[in-house]
Formats: sequence, structure tokens, C-alpha cells
Amino acid sequence: MSQSVDIITPDTLAQELAAIQQTGSKRIALLGSRHVPITHQQLIEMMSYAIVLAGNRLMTSGAAGTNSAAIKGAMRADPNLLTVILPQSLERQPKESQEQLRQVMHLVESPEHDRLSLAEASAICNRDIVSRCQQLICFAFHDSQTLLQTCQEAEEQRKLVTLFYFD
Repeated sequence: MSQSVDIITPDTLAQELAAIQQTGSKRIALLGSRHVPITHQQLIEMMSYAIVLAGNRLMTSGAAGTNSAAIKGAMRADPNLLTVILPQSLERQPKESQEQLRQVMHLVESPEHDRLSLAEASAICNRDIVSRCQQLICFAFHDSQTLLQTCQEAEEQRKLVTLFYFD
């Protein structure tokens, strides 16, 4: 199996240096796959807890797996610093997610996308989330087309992108 090597450009270095030096709070998006082992979910929950505890605003979507873990951690730290943007209306979300989502103070529904497939609605939702953030943290598999496309779009918008692969 070959490993890909990222080439670090001067623009990337400048972007990362600026992110490190920023002292105020940031708007950080955390997105990822629905199919996540429980140990990874616990790590994501701890990460989102730490991000919010440090005073940053966290944005995510409402799916199970990565996003659910991000919501759980952020809610423990400071529910007011969490925004969840749904790809469709709350009623279109899985029943097991709805209870958690009803507790979110800043919940943005997209009922106008209810007639779209989940993949189409998720792509639109992810673009909306990226447009609102300064940094994207993403957990994906190498075949997670929608998430990888979101990362590429975020990089094109010159957002700081951190991509973790599960596989």
C-alpha cells in the first residue's frame, strides 16, 4: 500500500502559522463519517470538549457517529458555543439522533432540502458549514466522497483543513 505525501507550500505554512498565533476564539467545523468505532467516537468527543472548553465555537452536522460525538463533547463543555446545521429538517434525521438534537440551543434545520437525497443535502449542508468556519477538522475514510469533496472545497476557500483517516 503506498502512502501519499502532502507537499507543504509557503501558503500552507503561512496559514498554519497564523492559526497558531491567533489568540481569540475560532469558528471550527468538525465533520465526519457516520460509521465510527466507539473508541474513535470517544476521542472525537474529548476533542470537541477541549475545543469548546478553550472558548472556540464548534459547528457540526447532526448525523450519528462523528457528528454525534462532537455534539456530545461540545454540550458538556458549553452548549452555547455549539451550532448544529442539519442537511434536512429535524424530522428527517434518524430517530436515535433526534433526542440529542432537540437539546441543541443553536440548531439550524434545512426543510427546503427534504426532497433531496441525503447525499445531495449533506453536500449542500457541508458547504454551508465550511462557509461559516475558519478551520475544518474532518474524520473520513478514503472512499468518503462527500467528506473528501468538502475538504477540497474548504482548502480552495483557504480554510485550515485537518483530515484524519479511519482506514
